[in-house]
Amino acid sequence: MSVQVAAPAVELKELSGPMDKAAGPEPVTAHAPGHGVAAAPCPLPATEREAAPASSCGGERPPLSGCPGLSAAAGLPPGAAKVPQASAMKRSDPHHPQHRHRDGGDSGGAAAEALVSPDGTVTEAPRTVKKIQFADQKQEFNKRPTKIGRRSLSRSISQSSTDSYSSAASYTDSSDDETSPRDKQQKNSKGSSDFCVKNIKQAEFGRREIEIAEQEMPALMALRKRAQGEKPLAGAKIVGCTHITAQTAVLMETLGALGAQCRWAACNIYSTLNEVAAALAESGFPVFAWKGESEDDFWWCIDRCVNVEGWQPNMILDDGGDLTHWIYKKYPNMFKKIKGIVEESVTGVHRLYQLSKAGKLCVPAMNVNDSVTKQKFDNLYCCRESILDGMDGFRLVKLNEVIRQVDIVITCTGNKNVVTREHLDRMKNSCIVCNMGHSNTEIDVASLRTPELTWERVRSQVDHVIWPDGKRIVLLAEGRLLNLSCSTVPTFVLSITATTQALALIELYNAPEGRYKQDVYLLPKKMDEYVASLHLPTFDAHLTELTDEQAKYLGLNKNGPFKPNYYRY
Repeated sequence: MSVQVAAPAVELKELSGPMDKAAGPEPVTAHAPGHGVAAAPCPLPATEREAAPASSCGGERPPLSGCPGLSAAAGLPPGAAKVPQASAMKRSDPHHPQHRHRDGGDSGGAAAEALVSPDGTVTEAPRTVKKIQFADQKQEFNKRPTKIGRRSLSRSISQSSTDSYSSAASYTDSSDDETSPRDKQQKNSKGSSDFCVKNIKQAEFGRREIEIAEQEMPALMALRKRAQGEKPLAGAKIVGCTHITAQTAVLMETLGALGAQCRWAACNIYSTLNEVAAALAESGFPVFAWKGESEDDFWWCIDRCVNVEGWQPNMILDDGGDLTHWIYKKYPNMFKKIKGIVEESVTGVHRLYQLSKAGKLCVPAMNVNDSVTKQKFDNLYCCRESILDGMDGFRLVKLNEVIRQVDIVITCTGNKNVVTREHLDRMKNSCIVCNMGHSNTEIDVASLRTPELTWERVRSQVDHVIWPDGKRIVLLAEGRLLNLSCSTVPTFVLSITATTQALALIELYNAPEGRYKQDVYLLPKKMDEYVASLHLPTFDAHLTELTDEQAKYLGLNKNGPFKPNYYRY
């Protein structure tokens, strides 16, 4: 098995980039994909800041996500808190003109009634507190609680500022919220029903989220503007299986603007933003995904993307390898006609290497996970900002040595059975257990579904698993990928990954026959550096151009690439 690095087939200067046309592919030494998630101090400012809406009942707004220096009370300095004012109780004076007894009418517009005891002591009578209800509140709370209503109310009360808006929307749908999308008959405004989403009526809300994401994905928008006239993906039929978020929607619409036809499913049953999926369906994209799919739903959605009469995909964009393996196993003739595969995850790339080693990879594949820009930003900042900063700078120990003392267990190996039932039995009370690997194989969750253990749903994606002696653990996202199931990720960072994916698709689709063989390739360094250059204007960054003498001294082309093919970090 060998890992290949190829020069781009598409001239980047055609996209107004500073690149030269490169030579043919160069082989490099094979390497096994990594399984860890790196973390380091993050110099980037948080790019996604969501503020939870103020409570309709007058409660205080929680602090803004990503802005630790901001207080919830507007105008207060960091660290300050809004302190409730103390109220004083005055003794009523029966002779004061502003205070009269019960038979003396009101006082100053506010009833301050007093009681006079036989010894002449005056005390204030108990006040009647009047409740103010808005019309919509009164209507909502007067309804007889139903299962759906209780869940909607609980979700809205517990929603934090770090939740995406989709979480609230997903749990406050119409009365048929429990109906599976597979059982619904939905059409978009154009009359098409070639999609399956939670609720097509959420499209307008999802469109607003996509428009916000566009503002923080400058490279994709620049690529869309520069290349849409040439349509470098005209004729491409891309089937994709990734997390369906607002950032993915910007990528999909960019691919469409460049000439591609796309059909999409989700790579995770909990990470789909329902309103974004609805917005894509409304725009004409065949999308088959919703938050909270069952395992059967998951594979059904993938099959609906692939198995459609009169439509043969010729490109695959995958995250985790499930789509690739589904086509490979169930539709082998279709798989042989695929022109290229682009894979972005450690898990998916590892599975491609396994196919290649076994001699079963009959199409060229591009490993964008190991591109420098993707590694430095997505794998570093994106994963680190959306989970605890606890993977760097700590001593290395075996799980068995510390399992009784730890408060949080986070798996991120890409392997299976990393946390077993034995570990779970030995954990301390209230230990938090979660997974940052792509698949749900790292924590043995299946072993917890036994009669002696009690499962208690705390809120969406948060469960208590309770032992007979009262001990409990807190399990997040049922052991599935944590960050996109329970939180959000920085849009600007994902812009880098999405741009890398788009360029890899363009490269594989336009490559002349024979340039790429049936193997796994790294993204050409020239394209890697081009992705980085497209993001520099956002920081108002300016690079010094090498002089001819400097370029000659270093043995480099003035326009790059500036790093050797084997360079990753």
